[in-house]
Amino acid sequence: MSQDDEDELPGSPVCFAQMLVDGDVIDPQTWKDVSVFRKAERARLYAQRQAVSADERKAVAGHISGRLTEILGDVSGRTIAVYWPIRGEINLRPWMVEASNRGARICLPVVIAKGQPVEFHHWMPDCAMAKGIWNIPVPAEAVPMKPDVVIVPLLGVDEDGYRLGNGGGYYDRTLARLPDDLLTIGVGQRFALMKTIFPMPWDIPMKQVVLGDGSVIDHSAK
Repeated sequence: MSQDDEDELPGSPVCFAQMLVDGDVIDPQTWKDVSVFRKAERARLYAQRQAVSADERKAVAGHISGRLTEILGDVSGRTIAVYWPIRGEINLRPWMVEASNRGARICLPVVIAKGQPVEFHHWMPDCAMAKGIWNIPVPAEAVPMKPDVVIVPLLGVDEDGYRLGNGGGYYDRTLARLPDDLLTIGVGQRFALMKTIFPMPWDIPMKQVVLGDGSVIDHSAK
């Protein structure tokens, strides 16, 4: 979704000896340690992702698209947030066209202001696009929508469904303000799976995860 700012805290400034983040008190040393770990993991996973060949990227997108179709079934009338791929993310644009043709309302995340939740704007296969923040294409006409499904790109994801993204916290800020029963589906390469990201109180786990080899991990019952 975005060229996020590395390790930016999604909340308030330092408060005395601790940090208050969206109402959660976080020990500065703990966050520092987790931040260093995540930065190293991002570098490792970015390198692996950039090494994937064009043919393999296409195959991975096909596996994931097929699984999304199976999971969601009849999408007619549903509002589904997807994303515009950057930095080697899984390219689901053909699936977006297909889902739109089957009656889904597709929307894309749009950064309105730094450090704030994103909005989701209506997208159609033939709609005009404009450059958003970080030059990521967004629908030229801003028509905000509330999705009932959000498909989220993963750089990494741990055994409990917590995702490692680009580091700016935009999805977590957004998902925290959406209904708890919202279906969130993380998608990423098969090597995205890791033991833990050492989740912080503001991290939001995915309900389901679809990896590049076609495997599906369901966390919805947890």
